Amino acid sequence: MVMVVFGARGSVGRHVAAGLLAAGERVRVTSRDPEKGGLPASAEVVAADLELPETLPAALEGATKVFVYAVPDGVEGFVEAARSAEVRQVVLLSSAAIVMEGSERNPIAVQHRIVETAVEGSGLDWTFIRPGMFATNTRWWWQATIRSGGVVRLPYPESETAPVHEKDLAALAVTALTEPGHERQAYTVYGVESLTLRRQVEHIGEAIGRPIDIEVVSEAQAREEMGRTVPAVGVEVIMKQWAARDGIPAPTSNVVEKVTGRPAHTFAEWAADHADDFR
Repeated sequence: MVMVVFGARGSVGRHVAAGLLAAGERVRVTSRDPEKGGLPASAEVVAADLELPETLPAALEGATKVFVYAVPDGVEGFVEAARSAEVRQVVLLSSAAIVMEGSERNPIAVQHRIVETAVEGSGLDWTFIRPGMFATNTRWWWQATIRSGGVVRLPYPESETAPVHEKDLAALAVTALTEPGHERQAYTVYGVESLTLRRQVEHIGEAIGRPIDIEVVSEAQAREEMGRTVPAVGVEVIMKQWAARDGIPAPTSNVVEKVTGRPAHTFAEWAADHADDFR
């Protein structure tokens, strides 16, 4: 039985591949450039690109289950290739944006809904993992500033989010792929604690062993600075979420522990895991 992991170099996919290998599964990982390295040595590596349907039959040949991330362009080709290969289950890394108010106007939600709809209508068993804010997003926002010893500039330092550790998303995916009972289930995943952006920066400072100063700036200035590392559509979504949660606790969840039987990670644990990213 072969399990295929797309995006095995990604923050979630690499932990999915590692978890499946640790569970004794036969794992095949895909890459646009297999020669680039950074993939598990004990996994089979196949060249594939979700936006190039002609590359997918070889990647899915003989596969029973697949972990995949949301790529709207080419999703019909993926579904066709998965059906032809007689894949039994697809575990999709989607987004909680789908279930949020105003999702029909949220470009991130729209993109993920396209993929969910295609997979749901494929006739294959599926499991959707819908994370809220990724803890790893903080690297996009603050990594360069913190590494250079600078001040983190925030428009809404008291805005609250519930960041999710990528290891928890991977643990959900591994459980869904290796245990029965997760077919046709959609898991919306938030972190276990709501934290202000200020507190998140403090946790990173504690992890790297030095305090990090915060400067309050206008939203316009924050947009301009974030736009240097984050796509425009992402900047808009993030700013709206921060503004809406200014001083307001964010939703949290216990779905990770409920499904996997293991407690979810805190943001402080994530910061400790990624301390070297900010040093």
